[in-house]
Amino acid sequence: MTLLTDQLTVESVPAYLTARPHLAGPVDPASIVSVVEVGDGNLNLVFIVTDAAGHGVVVKQSLPHVRVDPSWPLTRERAAREAVVLAAHERIDPAHVPAFYGFDVEALALSIEDLSDHAVWRGELIAGRLHPYAAAELGRYVGAIGFATSVFGTPGPERRRRIAEATNPELSEITEDLVFTEPYVDHEHNGWLAENDDDVRELRADRAFVREMGLAKQRFQESTQSLMHGDLHTGSVFVRAEGASVRAFDSEFGTYGPTGFDLGAVWANLVIAAARAHVLGRSADAETLLRLPVELVDAFEAEFRLRWPERVDPRVYGDDVLEHTLAVVRSDAAAYAAAKAVRRIVGFSKVADIQTLPEPERALASRLVLRVARTLGTARLEDADPRTLTARTVALLG
Repeated sequence: MTLLTDQLTVESVPAYLTARPHLAGPVDPASIVSVVEVGDGNLNLVFIVTDAAGHGVVVKQSLPHVRVDPSWPLTRERAAREAVVLAAHERIDPAHVPAFYGFDVEALALSIEDLSDHAVWRGELIAGRLHPYAAAELGRYVGAIGFATSVFGTPGPERRRRIAEATNPELSEITEDLVFTEPYVDHEHNGWLAENDDDVRELRADRAFVREMGLAKQRFQESTQSLMHGDLHTGSVFVRAEGASVRAFDSEFGTYGPTGFDLGAVWANLVIAAARAHVLGRSADAETLLRLPVELVDAFEAEFRLRWPERVDPRVYGDDVLEHTLAVVRSDAAAYAAAKAVRRIVGFSKVADIQTLPEPERALASRLVLRVARTLGTARLEDADPRTLTARTVALLG
């Protein structure tokens, strides 16, 4: 099938939905009154469409290149993989993802729930509104998905077919390069303030830490533990205080991989938010944020344990296997938190939490993030309990 090459625009979206009413969700295509393009990421066009009755839908179309760098081509078929991930996650845990209305293979566009009554968690954290309930909600989300798509939750033949369906080679390679490799070598994607030169030099000279990042990359490449979201940072999470609603979106990096990767991504972004709060003098907020990974991991484990009696093959998957599995995920979560934190400070695609700080505070916050990352990456080998690691990271703020 020939793929549609025309990109959607604010002007063309109404006609597009009129011709494809199955993608309109709750919106009446004949009475669309507003189309707003809100995409602020690197990879997609995102339109919020509203009808006369106030109903909304989001249409998301993949771009053929990185938005900020048209010379960096990307496969547009990633939209089809995102559709696979979102549909699977919605079946398992609809409370924590947007409703999925459909996918158009010709335009490579998804239609999903309009969550305009929510706010992006990163923006809320920058504004000093913590929404601390979100950590546990995300832990439950990862626990539900982590169990249901693992060997414990899906029969072997069916699971192997789903792994093949969700393979995401191009975007997985981006993760492998940006998160695990580029920050530790000279690369054009890297950049930091001159005040952090010594911090980066020390990071790269820490051979024990770099070794752990290499091993983390190896596990990322080899593991098909569960169907990850793949990019679960605070900028891909919607929050709403009313009802403590939390929704993870933008799962186009999703694929089967280590369950701890999603937990680590959230953990890293909480560290980054804490560093910002600390350098701005909000010490209580910083300590609260650094302690949220405990709630994140606890909620993950509680959800996983809750589902454990449903495992498809209890013959050799006894409770000792459960305990071993959870211990591995705990350790992985800390390692991937370290990797994701370093990437945001040293590598490509910085985060507003740090970048919007004045330079002296930005340098200090970056230094704190890198110190916490190095602690998480190696101290977990002695004790991967999030409580122990949190105590050590809180002490770094002193």
